[in-house]
Amino acid sequence: MSMTQTLRRSLVGLAALAALALGGSALAGAATSTTPATGGGAPNGTAPAGPGQGQPPSGTRPNPTSPGGHVGVSGKTEQALSSDVAAKVKAAAEAKVSGGTVERVETDVDHGSPYEAHVRKADGTELEVLVDSSFNVTAVNTMGHP
Repeated sequence: MSMTQTLRRSLVGLAALAALALGGSALAGAATSTTPATGGGAPNGTAPAGPGQGQPPSGTRPNPTSPGGHVGVSGKTEQALSSDVAAKVKAAAEAKVSGGTVERVETDVDHGSPYEAHVRKADGTELEVLVDSSFNVTAVNTMGHP
């Protein structure tokens, strides 16, 4: 084998090792940058940052059982409800979906309703119950998860 072939093989091997190291470090960085399951999805229990400041990508939520945090296609962020409004939205959802468990209630940014409730049925089906400002259910959507 000539000196050129040996050098070429060495360089190809080094390039492959560099690519593996870079990919591995990217995976390790992604694995360590997850949000905690407690504390509302932000460090030390603080509110999540706004768009462009550590906010999760559109369609995601830091903690699926915490109200608020989802950023809709409009760029608006869902918010937690005051306790009296939350109780009325929860009651409307429970009346519409018998036997379901309301996991959270919050503002709605995707459908034009002011409020939504996320409900899990006994069979595991997840529903989104849309509620208007008079606390009437306007729609029940089955949630599709990948």
